[in-house]
Amino acid sequence: MGPEGLRAPGSPATMAIKVSNIRLAIDEPEEALPRHLARRLGVPRSDLRRWRILHKSLDARRHDRIQFVYSAEVELPGDEPSVVERHRHEGVELYAAERFEVPTPGAQPLEHRPIIVGSGPAGLFAAWLLATHGYAPLLLERGKAVRERSRDVRTFEAGGELDPESNYLFGEGGAGTFSDGKLTSRSGGADVQEVLRVIAECKGRPSILYEHRPHLGSNRLPAVVKAIRQRVVAAGGEVRFGCRVEDLELDGNAVRAVHTAAGRIPADVALLAIGHSARDTYAMLAARGVPMSAKPFQMGVRIEQPQEQVNRARYGARGDDPRLGAADYELVARGRRDLFTFCMCAGGYVIPSVSEPGYYATNGMSFSRHNSPFANSG
Repeated sequence: MGPEGLRAPGSPATMAIKVSNIRLAIDEPEEALPRHLARRLGVPRSDLRRWRILHKSLDARRHDRIQFVYSAEVELPGDEPSVVERHRHEGVELYAAERFEVPTPGAQPLEHRPIIVGSGPAGLFAAWLLATHGYAPLLLERGKAVRERSRDVRTFEAGGELDPESNYLFGEGGAGTFSDGKLTSRSGGADVQEVLRVIAECKGRPSILYEHRPHLGSNRLPAVVKAIRQRVVAAGGEVRFGCRVEDLELDGNAVRAVHTAAGRIPADVALLAIGHSARDTYAMLAARGVPMSAKPFQMGVRIEQPQEQVNRARYGARGDDPRLGAADYELVARGRRDLFTFCMCAGGYVIPSVSEPGYYATNGMSFSRHNSPFANSG
C-alpha cells in the first residue's frame, strides 16, 4: 500500500521501520519512492509489504539542487530489528505510530447534553468527538450554515451591506472557512494526526497527513466543514445556526443554562469555542466575573507583492517550474521591537476580514492551486 496509509484508524499499531531523509530530485516522480526505500534497506522491492509517507518537505537551499525530502514508514516480512541494526547509521530506525487515545469518560451521567458554542475548528472537532462517543452534543452557531454564509460573503465583496452575524468571521467553520486553509499547529502527536485524518476523509486531500505545511485552500474549506457537520449530525449531535449565545446562567461555579437569542437551554456543561472576534461574548463573560488576562498587543499590517518575485528568491532560475508550486517565506527582524511575518499566503489574495460596521481589518487567503499572481503576508 502506498502513501495513503498503512492501516485503518484504531487498529493495533505494529512495529515497523522509519526511513528518513529520502531525497528525490524534482524531475523524479514520487512513484520512485519504493525503489529508494528498498535500496536504503538493502532488500528487494518485493519485500516492502506496506509503506506510507510520514513527512514531505522541499529543500530549496541550493538553487542548483532543489529536492523533495521524505520520511516513510515501511513494513517488511522479515526481522525488522536486524534490518535496522544493519542500517542504523543511515536514517533507519524502528517505528511505532503513536495512537490517538480518547480520554476516559466520567462515571456520572450528565443530566443534559453538552453544549458547544461556536462552530470553528475547536467547536466542530469537540462536537465530532463527543458525538462519535455517544454524548449527543448540541452545537450553537450565531452565524449561518456555510452555503448561506458563502452567499453573504460574496454579496459583501460585491459592495453590499455587511451582515454582522454572517461574514468572514462568523458562521459555520469560523474565521478559517474563508481564510487561507493552512493546517499548521504548534504541537504534534496523535491528536493532531487524528484531526488531519478527519479533515482528509471529509473532502480534504490525503497528502495533508504528511506535508510539511499542509494547506487546503479557501475553495475546499466550505465543503470540508459541511462534511464534518454532517458527521456530527449522523452520530447523534445537533447543530443550530442563527443561535447567538447572550448569557450564561450560573450557580456558583456550575452552569445551569445557556441563554440564546432563541431562548433558554438547560445545561450542566458548556464548552465555549468562540474564537477571538466574539467581543460581545467576552464582554458578557467579564460581566459574569469569569477570570481573564490580557495578552500582549501586536500591531499588524498586510503586504502584497508579485508571486514571481518570491519564486525567484526561493528557487532561483527554476522559479517558474510548476512542480515547485508557489513559494512561501518567513522573515524575522530582531531589534528594539521584533518584526516578523505570519500568515503568508502564497499565490493568494488580501480579503476584508470585517465583522462589525465601521471597523476594518485584513486577512489573507489562497485557493488550493495558489494560482493568484500575488503573494501576501502579515
